[in-house]
Amino acid sequence: MALSLMETLPDLDDQELVDRTLAGERDAFQVLVERHQDRLFGLVRHYTRNPVEIEDIVQESFLKAYTRLESFQRQGSFYTWIYRIAVNTTLDLFKRQGRNPVQAVEDPEVVGTAPERSVMRPDASLREAEIAQVTHDVLAELPEIFRTVLVLREFEEQSYQAIADLLGISIGTVESRLFRARAKFKDRLLQRYPEYGEVE
Repeated sequence: MALSLMETLPDLDDQELVDRTLAGERDAFQVLVERHQDRLFGLVRHYTRNPVEIEDIVQESFLKAYTRLESFQRQGSFYTWIYRIAVNTTLDLFKRQGRNPVQAVEDPEVVGTAPERSVMRPDASLREAEIAQVTHDVLAELPEIFRTVLVLREFEEQSYQAIADLLGISIGTVESRLFRARAKFKDRLLQRYPEYGEVE
């Protein structure tokens, strides 16, 4: 018995699904949505806890991707491309609302070595939910220019090159922003929760 179109689509890779979508198969794009939506929801949740806002941002990101699909550059992955759209959609929304506008800050120096990625683990004995809430509260106070690189690196575990591609900046700028973002995160953390300073 032959497999239906919807049964075969999930077996295709992203590039093939993009080709099918451009050829007029809308079901192919639905597979792309289902494949990547959880990661996008997770990304946007680092910026806002408002479920309606999260839903709107993710939906708008996929709508933009669908309408601009012909501009998708094949040398990169669809995953990287849709992430860039989601990040930009989130930042654009917040700028329109006047919430934590992006500060045009560029470091004059390039940091050569990255610090240890331990800032997000202040106390392993605390409940995960408590750590998550504390982390979200501190992240919410950071300027977007620093929050974005921190989220992409620490939570999404993106490489320096991937972050540079997503944000359209150099790897040196990524390193510099991450250095400052981690320092700012630690400072805000200790200001709001001084007990974290007692943990090695």
